[in-house]
Amino acid sequence: MSVTNFHKQPEFETLQLHAGQEPDPATNARAPPIYASTSFVFNNAQHAADLFGLRAFGNIYSRIGNPTNDVFEKRIAALEGGVAALSTSSGHAAQFIAISTIAGAGDNIVASSLLYGGVSSVVKSSWTPLTLVFFFGETAQTYNQFKVYLKKYNIGVKFVTSTDPADFAAAIDENTKAIYVESIGNPGYTVADLPVLSKVAHDNGIPLIVDNTFGLGGYLVRPIDHGADIVVHSATKWIGGHGTTIAGVIVDSGKFDWTKSGKFPSFTEPAEGYHGLKFSETFGPIAFIIKARVEILRDLGATLNPFGSFLLLQGLETLSLRAERHSENALALARYLEQHPKVSWVLYNGLPSHPSYEIAKRLFRPGYFGGILSFGVKGDAQVGSKVVDSLKLASNLANVGDSKTLVIHPATTTHSQLTEAEQRDAGVTPDLVRVSVGIENIKDIIADFEEALKIVPEPSAETESKY
Repeated sequence: MSVTNFHKQPEFETLQLHAGQEPDPATNARAPPIYASTSFVFNNAQHAADLFGLRAFGNIYSRIGNPTNDVFEKRIAALEGGVAALSTSSGHAAQFIAISTIAGAGDNIVASSLLYGGVSSVVKSSWTPLTLVFFFGETAQTYNQFKVYLKKYNIGVKFVTSTDPADFAAAIDENTKAIYVESIGNPGYTVADLPVLSKVAHDNGIPLIVDNTFGLGGYLVRPIDHGADIVVHSATKWIGGHGTTIAGVIVDSGKFDWTKSGKFPSFTEPAEGYHGLKFSETFGPIAFIIKARVEILRDLGATLNPFGSFLLLQGLETLSLRAERHSENALALARYLEQHPKVSWVLYNGLPSHPSYEIAKRLFRPGYFGGILSFGVKGDAQVGSKVVDSLKLASNLANVGDSKTLVIHPATTTHSQLTEAEQRDAGVTPDLVRVSVGIENIKDIIADFEEALKIVPEPSAETESKY
């Protein structure tokens, strides 16, 4: 549904229910239908030719686009303040497609040494001429994609070793392609100073790409409002909100001029696969998302199925309600844990003790700070894992953003293949427990942790955390 159909510019809570969809014209069904069709009939031969030649928009084959996916894409674009979006089969697919739409063989990414994995020395020696600038703590899987998988495409990686925007500016040269950051890092929850990084990027003629997965579907923070050009999500998390669907999405702000700097010839020069079509000239503000769809998604096939989109649309209808409860519960749990005698530290953006607290207050929706936190028990890895095992309400699993409270002990699970020194370099300490706070009654959540923490030995000098 177009925003022009309302008497005023609709708010986020209205867009999450209405954006991108009109009642089905054939049946008058109010809910978005699931279009379980591999392909779509052409009106005639000319219509088919126009669709394949990108002279008209429409449905051809569900690997490239599907009407159910289209509703989801339009809704997310509206929620994030973008002009268009592209759904993918996972968050990592979204990330890879976003990067490979602008970077190819011979290019590389400049990555923060704060990446999960903490092995910047391994790749510092592989600096090559063309660069993307990347920043803040990604997951171990993202690290593997950047270091191992992108290498197969001759896209290398180098690291920036601080959070100082000046260091990003210093890393940029005439071949740099983009700055890529997380709005909220993982596991330290460092908040990127998006307006400052946006200026650094734009002063150098490159886009700012932001992974906003921890931004609660745009409800907590909308990076485009702060200068981002492209936003990616793992829609698996808070967008879906129920742990049922693996998905990703890319949002195009439509604000970046791909012609101005001369650094993006694949946008400005004739496209080999489309008889000389020039993406920037033909599609203007949606050039990036069209290129991502009709080249990268088409050829890689990392497509979201329409059943997945339908489930994500169900999640979006309650996104703002869930986001508020997630944030309220997380803040309450963080405050409880911060005062607990068997907890040595708590990391949560809503606590004044967090290094990014002031930036979060400036960029986030007033009064909300997200739904995830970490804390350290006063003990070693064995004690931390026992705390997780003692929880009854919280589920021990490797996901975040579910409506249910989720918990994991990274040192004995996701990072168990690393030495303790390597884990610490990655921001993972033996005492660390990560909590994705759900929307259950906060009294029940706190009671669960209160009981579980009873297994922690009484504090002593030997059990104080070194984090």
